[in-house]
Amino acid sequence: MKLADDRMLEEIKEKVSSLNARLVNIRRDIHSHPELSGMEHRTSQLVARFLRECGIDVREGVGGYGVVGVLKGAKQGGVVGIRADMDALPMDDIKDKPYASKVKGVMHACGHDVHTTVLLGVAMVLSSIKDRLRGTVKFIFQPSEESGPGGAKSMIEDGALEEPAPQIMLALHCYPELEVGKIGCKDGVMTASSDRFTITVKGRSGHASRPHQTVDAILVASMTISAIQHIVSRRTDPLHHAVISIGTINGGTAPNIIADRVEMKGTVRTLDKDVRQKIPHYIELILKGITTATDATYDFHYEFGSPSVMNNPRVTDLAREAIKEALGSTALVELEEPQMGSEDFAYFAERVPATFLRLGTANPRKGITSSLHTPDFDVDEDAIGVGVTALSWITIKYLLQGGKI
Repeated sequence: MKLADDRMLEEIKEKVSSLNARLVNIRRDIHSHPELSGMEHRTSQLVARFLRECGIDVREGVGGYGVVGVLKGAKQGGVVGIRADMDALPMDDIKDKPYASKVKGVMHACGHDVHTTVLLGVAMVLSSIKDRLRGTVKFIFQPSEESGPGGAKSMIEDGALEEPAPQIMLALHCYPELEVGKIGCKDGVMTASSDRFTITVKGRSGHASRPHQTVDAILVASMTISAIQHIVSRRTDPLHHAVISIGTINGGTAPNIIADRVEMKGTVRTLDKDVRQKIPHYIELILKGITTATDATYDFHYEFGSPSVMNNPRVTDLAREAIKEALGSTALVELEEPQMGSEDFAYFAERVPATFLRLGTANPRKGITSSLHTPDFDVDEDAIGVGVTALSWITIKYLLQGGKI
């Protein structure tokens, strides 16, 4: 790096350090007041308020409760978009901490409170050097990541990627499989696609003592559940990962009545586009065969959701170099495999060259080891400063290069 760049990096680090206590308080405030998908009213207001305090132009109500902030530097240059999601999950928080959720049945168990706080920190840092910023930064705070079809599509349809249009996109996600201080990178496929389906099996009711006069919808449903796993084990190349899960099943009214209707809901996660397109057809074949053999009928609804996040190699290389410069070479972790979880950041990455990073949040020495989507999930809050430093320096590095990678 040039000497001037070294000085700017040190300035960024000092700024992040000075903001640490404030950012921890913001994270704890958001964590204790979680809001479900499509209900992020308080969080979006908090975000807009802090952005305006930084002198950033703000647009609210983008694709629902989405917030977009635009910071224009003193000099013209490239345009970087950075996205954070804001919504929480429908589960109870069992942590014995003063900042545990105050909303019964709602919890930030996926780290979106951290993502939001990190991006606010980046806004604070970059706005403090606005007079030396060569380009524009677009801060995208997204609602409804946890619910299909996802808030990313709604924000894009509402112009989140327009005026100005980002040339690259960045995002990160809490990752308790890595310890605090580490950031994971990977080229290419980063996450699985995620689709949902609903199956309704229709039979014929009757007395449990005379099953021969009925069509048992529960039996037909159980046969279907078992047969669907055949798709993964025998219809899919083992090198092309796929996961099919039935998450809910509901049917029957009494123990002595054969059920005439069962509804099942599930998800399909894949890494390969061709496999993704074939699975609905395979499920339909199974349903036709089993219901024909048992004299039942069925309804089948399949909804394609978020595609796989595809990390652009050039943007990811930029991130690698910036992370090593800002945090040291030991902070960078090369991830070998994609994750079967899904992320609607994929919609941004389909339109703009992007990279999606994994932010280490675990600290076994502090007892912080719980996985995402668990009722005692927490993070080592030192991860906030790590994320702010990384995203700030990746952004600055790109703009210093004249918006080129």
